[in-house]
Amino acid sequence: MHVPDGFINAPVSAVTGVIAAGAIAVSLRGARRELDERTAPLAGLVAAFIFSVQMLNFPVAAGTSGHLLGGALAAILVGPYTGVLCVSVVLLMQGILFADGGLTALGVNITDMAIVTTVVAYAVFRGLVKVLPRRRSSVTAASFVAALLSVPCAALAFTAMYALGGTTDVPVGKVLTAMVGVHVLIGIGEAAITALTVGAVIAVRPDLVYGARGLTAPLKLRVGGELIDAPAAEPVPAAARSARSARSTRSTRSTRRIWGIGLITALVLAGFVSFYASASPDGLEKVAHDKGIDAKEQPHRTGDSPLAGYGVKDISDARLSGGLAGLIGVGATVVVGSGVFWAVRRRRTQAAPAGPNAEAV
Repeated sequence: MHVPDGFINAPVSAVTGVIAAGAIAVSLRGARRELDERTAPLAGLVAAFIFSVQMLNFPVAAGTSGHLLGGALAAILVGPYTGVLCVSVVLLMQGILFADGGLTALGVNITDMAIVTTVVAYAVFRGLVKVLPRRRSSVTAASFVAALLSVPCAALAFTAMYALGGTTDVPVGKVLTAMVGVHVLIGIGEAAITALTVGAVIAVRPDLVYGARGLTAPLKLRVGGELIDAPAAEPVPAAARSARSARSTRSTRSTRRIWGIGLITALVLAGFVSFYASASPDGLEKVAHDKGIDAKEQPHRTGDSPLAGYGVKDISDARLSGGLAGLIGVGATVVVGSGVFWAVRRRRTQAAPAGPNAEAV
């Protein structure tokens, strides 16, 4: 789904650039409400994990492959605003370092792959968890459906942008049929990866999954035949506060352990497993070649980057070259992503009012 330079004309690319910039500005503000001491350290890891899994193209049809888009996964794990930022960081790293996705088409790609997938997925997810039983399995099931639907919606969004600013004379109906058809299949893979990842995290630390917050219903008491909210808890004794502090310390250690396991997993996927990914063109590449959409594709502006094409320049061994590129990509993404989310979290802390009567931010 990474759109190269030349597929979409300059006016539409400029408009999507404005849309993307506005969405990122809104997301930076919204992420200040989503990121806390639990999720802020994980947001950069989520971006790095998405980068690594996007290197794992899986076959979906004869001569076609697909890969994770990541909007649904990011939105459910760390929140929709932070999710937009996670995928945007990934797209920025891919475009600048690896010549994957055009630079003039960056607005197109962020609008399509970061905004559309995240908004659609999280809207579907929230709708489902409201009607499904309040249990962890419902979160996993809702994640599957949300991710499944987000991918063909992104294909629809690309088709709409092509209808407005496509640079080749290919009937929109043919583009729509081909794009949606192949991306429904890719959506199944997206859904499986998303559900498995969310299910794995929620099994060990449900408090780290943004979409699982509020899973436990508030305590109610039946008084005179009517249900009322339970009274507020009494002040916590010193001994209980000490025990709570110990639990908080264990929770912090657990979060760090999950962060470490997640980073190692991302490095292994990008550095080693990616060598065995499908070499077939992805959905957009296949449709573009078959329908002639790529007739006016332009060379990438960072095509001479030492990491262009997910390989390290001057290293002839394909396995080593691709593995090193993957490791570098994961490292760069986690550093940039963590820096962004640390800064957002710091802004939230600085904006929080001080004093015993201050309201929660």
